[in-house]
Amino acid sequence: MTEWVPVIYGIGLDAAGRCQHYHLETDIAVLWCRRCQRYYACYRCHDTLCQHTFVASAPTDLAVMCGACRYRMTVDRYHEGQCPHCHRPFNPRCRLHDQVYFLIDEREVQSK
Repeated sequence: MTEWVPVIYGIGLDAAGRCQHYHLETDIAVLWCRRCQRYYACYRCHDTLCQHTFVASAPTDLAVMCGACRYRMTVDRYHEGQCPHCHRPFNPRCRLHDQVYFLIDEREVQSK
């Protein structure tokens, strides 16, 4: 039986999920839209391709996937700075967008 490998959606993607918006060597964190139930290279790709804006994930969701090895992880694991499976580093500047991708406050989670 073949193991399911999640698809990465985005614009101008390379094999590791880098897109036309974010394409540094470390831009390999792929994010889960809670509404679409899909992984996108970034919120800008998502918002261009979808009829709605990106919907942030709960802290317990497998909200991040490593584009290099396709390992899925929680926000806490992602915040360790590298993939726990293949050890490739994530771009630390991506944390600037945490409020777009992740629901941090428990009240936010309950209202979604």
